[in-house]
Amino acid sequence: MFVCFFPAPRLFFSTATLWALAAVIVWFLFARDAGGMIGLPNPPADAAPILSATRFISPPFLWFYLYFGAAVAIFGAVWRILAPHPYFNWSVFGSVLIIFVLYFMVEVSVTINDWYGSYFDLIQKALDPSTKGTVPVSDLYVGLAQITSVLLLYIIVAVLNAFFVSHYVFRWRAALNDHYISHWDRLRGIEGAAQRVQEDTMRFATTFEDLGTSLVSAIMTLIAFLPILARLSDKIPTIPIFGSIPYSLVIVSLVWSLFGTGLLAAVGIRLPGLAFRNQRVEAAYRKELVYGEDNSARATPRTLRDLFDAVRQNYFRLYFNYLYFNVVRYTYLQADMLLPFLVLIPAIAAGAITLGIFQQVNASFGEVRDSMQYLVKSWPDIVEFMSIYKRLRAFEAALHGEELPDIDRKFLEDKQLA
Repeated sequence: MFVCFFPAPRLFFSTATLWALAAVIVWFLFARDAGGMIGLPNPPADAAPILSATRFISPPFLWFYLYFGAAVAIFGAVWRILAPHPYFNWSVFGSVLIIFVLYFMVEVSVTINDWYGSYFDLIQKALDPSTKGTVPVSDLYVGLAQITSVLLLYIIVAVLNAFFVSHYVFRWRAALNDHYISHWDRLRGIEGAAQRVQEDTMRFATTFEDLGTSLVSAIMTLIAFLPILARLSDKIPTIPIFGSIPYSLVIVSLVWSLFGTGLLAAVGIRLPGLAFRNQRVEAAYRKELVYGEDNSARATPRTLRDLFDAVRQNYFRLYFNYLYFNVVRYTYLQADMLLPFLVLIPAIAAGAITLGIFQQVNASFGEVRDSMQYLVKSWPDIVEFMSIYKRLRAFEAALHGEELPDIDRKFLEDKQLA
């Protein structure tokens, strides 16, 4: 599933992770402030943040682009020499481009968060009776124009990225398709083999790309927003339950998110197996219908009724398990919406924060929680991916001479007896 698209997948992913970690460490310890040596310095610590699209072509960003490109060029050159692969450009450089776009999206979120602070403080000043009339209308329009330029840039990048990702996913599907078709004589006897090649390969590539990019985005968001949340914690003197503690907002967001992740994982533990079985009974029913198109002895009413009964039973079992899973999931997510207000009530009542800080805290809190709740929000996709993986895993077992999964082995035994 991976070797057909990535060069030496296990070694590639492990070295890519280590290289990325080393690049991040070097960046934060040394390289980030080294841009000044080539005329791309960081702004002073007390400088106001740039709140328009020009932020992304400012000296610090240009220096990061050069650093990122150099790190990618070195890694890619070494791997191209050591392990050439027909899909190298798509799997290696395509993945890097997607990761870079994720970084850009996170920086857009950081820019919007900075804009919240200044713009909503401006609104508060305009609405305050004691400063009424002191805020020029032009300042409010300029603020909107600044963030509009950022959002327009975001739209352009998002559209181009969606177009590229569509091609990326299809290239992965093409690699899977070519790999399995070249071994079709050894795979055709597996239940639902045609569907697995025609449909599951595309679903595997699409779902894995979605889950992978979501995970990377979550990690990047944590790296970007945890320091912001830590800094904003200084402006919140006390919070319910925890009282007055250092990094209060960081602690609350992490504890709440870990609680939700563990809770949803425990409640939904049976769903992957049921989803996999659901694909199996659907495939058996569909296959009998296909046989019945050319053979009058197949797809008899009794056989079809029995097969559809198996479909019905599994769907009803799946619906029941999703019933209590969704009760817990939606209850948690709705409580999650109220949590920032609950945490900020003491600070609001004490008048310790401005409207701009409130918006920044709320947005930063949400970004960190969303990142930590990766499993909570992605659980249905994870369930689907695990079921697809199990179906394609039967192909891998057949190709490597391993024992087939129980369901597939039973199908082949029944077929041989028939």
